[in-house]
Amino acid sequence: MQPTSSRSQLIQLKPRPAKLIAASLAVLGLSLTGCSQSAALIGQTIGQTVEQAIDQHKLPLTLLPTDTESPSTESPSSAADVDALVAIGARVAGTPASEQASRYLEAEFRQAGYVTEIQPFSYSKFVDRGSSLTVEGSRLTGRALNGSIPGNLTARLVAVPGVGRSEDFAQVNSQGAIAVVQRGEIRFLDKANNAAAAGAVGLVIVNRDSNNFRGTLGGEATIPVLSLGGEAGQSLSSLTAATLAVNVSQETVSGRNVIARMAGVTQPNLLLGAHYDSVAGSPGANDNASGTGVLLDLARQLSATPLSRQAWFVAFDGEEDGLQGSRAFVRQAQPQWLSQLSGMFNFDMVGVNADLQVSGTAQLTQLATDLAKTELAKTGASIQTIDAAGASDHAAFAAADVPVLFFTRGLEPNYHSPHDRQVNAQLLNQTTQFAIAVLERLLASNS
Repeated sequence: MQPTSSRSQLIQLKPRPAKLIAASLAVLGLSLTGCSQSAALIGQTIGQTVEQAIDQHKLPLTLLPTDTESPSTESPSSAADVDALVAIGARVAGTPASEQASRYLEAEFRQAGYVTEIQPFSYSKFVDRGSSLTVEGSRLTGRALNGSIPGNLTARLVAVPGVGRSEDFAQVNSQGAIAVVQRGEIRFLDKANNAAAAGAVGLVIVNRDSNNFRGTLGGEATIPVLSLGGEAGQSLSSLTAATLAVNVSQETVSGRNVIARMAGVTQPNLLLGAHYDSVAGSPGANDNASGTGVLLDLARQLSATPLSRQAWFVAFDGEEDGLQGSRAFVRQAQPQWLSQLSGMFNFDMVGVNADLQVSGTAQLTQLATDLAKTELAKTGASIQTIDAAGASDHAAFAAADVPVLFFTRGLEPNYHSPHDRQVNAQLLNQTTQFAIAVLERLLASNS
């Protein structure tokens, strides 16, 4: 994606009225008196079909209530929330910074008048403890692909033509060698399996640009696999002896989802979510303090409306480690509870790039794009429909057959880097106001 520009045209949405139409409460079965009878609070695992659609792990999860406070008259902006989260630093799941961020979110939700709950969960995390390729005394820092086995070996390098297909390996002798292939076109696991089948003892995957990349094999490989940036990788030549060191381990991470709801609302019709964790080394302003700020802003703006009693607001942890927080939430939910949700709205990376992008269930995506045509055409703003089925926390809910709508503005140059420190406050406000407009249209279309 191109970097945002001060000349980018911004979506100009009128503020939503403070009070929603009371008749909208009747849509989608919005009966508060019947909610507790139709579904219980989150507290049990969902059925095997959805469990298989996500993964096979069974995690011991509980829901911990926290104290409530009287709402404050002050209403911080989403941009102020981004500043507060960035000031905490990299919010890697399971770290003190992540817990500090969760406490900040709890306080802000409570000040807006909501009851908050912490949903703890745990998972096993792949950790690269320092992996590299050393050639002629020069150490090239790389990244072990998630799922790689550990290994420390010295062997000759073989530059394999192409991206690592079986026919590429047929052109060279990789027996007992460390194979070097280019990134792209086929799965990482296929590259690793093809290398092993050709007799290679290790694999290096070279990126198409100068940066190292994070990747996941998505299955079991029998040889260690390392990624290298393109500049370092292109300098490798065949017959040169090298030492491949892939130092990896598994560790248990404890995550914390933050749930906010109005007192007594045990069965929402809508779930609004965003992940608040970031990757190591990045303060995560756009990814994803921006979406978290929009989530808080939505909670504040809707707190005095009937819609606040139809929604839960969830800040997910562990998204950067494979949607761990949202998967834990869905695993812990009863099928009946999930079936009562009319929609899950997810906000991720919404503070950079002028064009808003939406993805998700066909009906909700169409509703959003139609709304953009009727209300936003005069502003010159653009909304794109993209395919981002597994890109963020909405994927866990989609796997459970919950209608989903994903709001994003796409990748940008500071993605997953130490430079992810700033967002455009106007873009955050656009996203909030457009999301409210979509929520209102959803209620109206089902009334």
